[in-house]
Amino acid sequence: MACMTNANSTAMAIVLAAGKGTRMKSDLPKVLVPVCGRPMVRYVTDALREAGVAKTVVVVGYQADSVRTELADEPGIDFADQVEQLGTGHAVMMCREQLAQHQGPVLVIAGDQCMVQVKSVRKLLDIFAAEQPACLLGTVDKDDPTGYGRILHDAEGNFSGIVEEKDATGAERAIREVNVSTYVFEASELLAALDQLTSENAQEEYYLTDCPALLLAAGKKVSAHKVLEPCEAMSINNVDELVAVEEEMRRVKGEG
Repeated sequence: MACMTNANSTAMAIVLAAGKGTRMKSDLPKVLVPVCGRPMVRYVTDALREAGVAKTVVVVGYQADSVRTELADEPGIDFADQVEQLGTGHAVMMCREQLAQHQGPVLVIAGDQCMVQVKSVRKLLDIFAAEQPACLLGTVDKDDPTGYGRILHDAEGNFSGIVEEKDATGAERAIREVNVSTYVFEASELLAALDQLTSENAQEEYYLTDCPALLLAAGKKVSAHKVLEPCEAMSINNVDELVAVEEEMRRVKGEG
């Protein structure tokens, strides 16, 4: 296990934690809303640290000082400010300085993904080290994939893209492998993709989900592996989903 931790210590993580979480019925930044008594972002930073990731950059925005204060005692944490929330791609753009100083893998994960599993982070980084792609997507099969972007593969089984549900054909909607916004990029390739991102969409935002397609179009290797657990696809966007995640978290701990 020590060998694996040493390998993962070359990895950097970016945690997206700038959102307000308007549907959570709380004035707190979304990532500080308690889940089973702890701010949800703590589960993410704990998992990254336990997996051996030495440096984590937390992107803050809404009530940035509150998030900084909450994580002030965490080792290896740096912060990047996203003053305007212009999408996930824009959030990662705020980390350009840290990315430019880093060589190696960069794991990007949402700060509300509190069901992230240490073993999944390790698997992703191990696969990335073995394959050395420009981008690796951690995916999962969902019994009900409604609302998620579907992962597309070509005839040879290679990753060929992500299609959002609203744009998917009937056959594509039947795909159960989904994108849960968990990525590992090579730092230099991520910077190159960010340089090409545009906000030419209905929301006028910069989407990180566009980066794999940009890298693929540039002839770079992009792969997707179903290494995540079903619980890691659980999102928290409202109070009902918070309750569901708390129930699952207690169940998983009970099994442990």
